[in-house]
Amino acid sequence: MSPIVSNLIIILILGFLLFFSVKSTISHFRGEGSCCGGGSRDVKVKTKKLGTVVSTKVIKIDGMHCEHCYARVHNTLNSMDGVSAKIRGKKGEAVIRLEKEIDDSVLMKVIDDLGYTAVSIKNV
Repeated sequence: MSPIVSNLIIILILGFLLFFSVKSTISHFRGEGSCCGGGSRDVKVKTKKLGTVVSTKVIKIDGMHCEHCYARVHNTLNSMDGVSAKIRGKKGEAVIRLEKEIDDSVLMKVIDDLGYTAVSIKNV
């Protein structure tokens, strides 16, 4: 293979990689990006007022990096039946009040399914 063809192949591969990295960067800055799904189009689910609180738990969560991450966890937990959650983003935790008993493994799985890591759950 001649040096010109080899150089042309390398340039095409680098151009291809550059195109997709710039495309991803533009999406990220528009809020559509890869950090955590981005975007400001999300509708915030209000924190519920529960009738009778049977327990309160604090879940330590790794992987939340921005306001969108906090909102995703907040919305998902508050959309669950019998759960009222507040997110303490800087502490990396969720304070969850339960109207009925929900197994810790269910709460941890919900958070893990969002792409974050539920490190621990502590009853308060």
